[in-house]
Amino acid sequence: MSVTEQVLARLDADFPAHRQRWMDWLRIPSISAQPAHAADCRAAAEFARKDLESIGFTAEIRETDGHPVVLAMHPGPENATSGGKIPHLLYYGHYDVQPADPVELWTSPPFEPTLTDGPNGPRVTARGAVDDKGQVSMWLSAFRAWHEEIGTMPCRITVLIEGEEETGSVNFKPFVAAHKAELAADVVVISDTGMWDIDTPALSTSLRGMVYVQVELKAANRDLHSGMYGGSALNPINALTHALGQLKDAEGRIQVPGYYDGVRDISSRQSNQWAALGFDEAAFLGDIGLSVPTGEAGRGALERLWARPTCDINGIWGGYSGPGTKTVIAAEAGAKVSFRLVPGQDPQAVIDGFKSFMQARVPADAKLEFTVLGSGEGIEIPMDSKFVQAAAAALADEYGKPAVMIGCGGSIPVVETMQRELGLDSVLMGFGLSDDQVHSPNEKFDVRCFRQGMRSHARLLGKCASWGGGSK
Repeated sequence: MSVTEQVLARLDADFPAHRQRWMDWLRIPSISAQPAHAADCRAAAEFARKDLESIGFTAEIRETDGHPVVLAMHPGPENATSGGKIPHLLYYGHYDVQPADPVELWTSPPFEPTLTDGPNGPRVTARGAVDDKGQVSMWLSAFRAWHEEIGTMPCRITVLIEGEEETGSVNFKPFVAAHKAELAADVVVISDTGMWDIDTPALSTSLRGMVYVQVELKAANRDLHSGMYGGSALNPINALTHALGQLKDAEGRIQVPGYYDGVRDISSRQSNQWAALGFDEAAFLGDIGLSVPTGEAGRGALERLWARPTCDINGIWGGYSGPGTKTVIAAEAGAKVSFRLVPGQDPQAVIDGFKSFMQARVPADAKLEFTVLGSGEGIEIPMDSKFVQAAAAALADEYGKPAVMIGCGGSIPVVETMQRELGLDSVLMGFGLSDDQVHSPNEKFDVRCFRQGMRSHARLLGKCASWGGGSK
């Protein structure tokens, strides 16, 4: 029996204790968005610090201008530095969670993790069950099993667990920039993504970036009586909606100048892989009460979801919206607009193009104000990277079938931060499912996913250790 197999056997034997640590962590209401839970956020960080320290890591709480960061390091086996071949892995995760509201929709208290039966066997329901305490707990459990089996880690490992991911990582990004030397590694390992389905493991190799802009249109110096001024005075709501309504043409193409500059078609390799997944768009839309796909004409469903840029109006306001009538021409109106970007697009160019687009489509007397609320590039991870291939091999060993290489329509800003500040690519090996209800009431994580996730992480460490002649 190889050392990795011994570690896997230990994980299985000790599984109840691993599950209990996960559930104990979930009981801490570490809601980063709410100041009343600042002490809980610190308690969640301290929980992770103690856990890492108990398995041989040098672990400490590092302060930021917001919630603290957990930074831990392990030198790995004695030959990790002498041969110089055993890789140095940087594991990233977050201990903060979303608010539980609306609490009345939960079937059990959000911070009392509850074990119930589901279609795929037992599941744990709690806020943070999968995002991200559950997924972080998987690799913490893998670390523990390796430590208990061989007395050390099979690779050099740095751990970075932040407490503000759910509020935009505002203080985490400057922390990374200020601690580049301490965070030097060969690759970042992140479990904050999903599988294709309960039986099919996946690695995410592309992420869409995002530009988020608030636009406000102001006209008269006060609200106006629509009977006295209608037909003469500029109506900001009319003007703003008229301009925003031209963002897309009848074929779903976005009309911002230069918007598609740098956008590349997916490779035939990707196209063939995604086609083989058999994605059912009708069922995907049916689950949310819809039936007619939108987006760019002539593009496949997964291509539109994962590899094409989008534009959406996320909120719009102005004038009177209370009960009854109020015949007013509002003095101003506003909207929030987001653009999901793909690799190759320049966020600043998109911002500039959107401003030009709007300014060209509003009448005289309209005063536009723009506020950029977020900006980040799309990310592409090389599928042929030795770390991605090691993760694919680990998943294939665990699931008995190849991992699929998928895209992600959402954004994980930390991936871009690690690439920009540290020059590191990421391995995005996640175990969530589409029905986990992330950020919603009754968030859950299937115990089967948790168990196979920790085993997959243990296998990945064994694969990487073998490059330096260490434990396999």
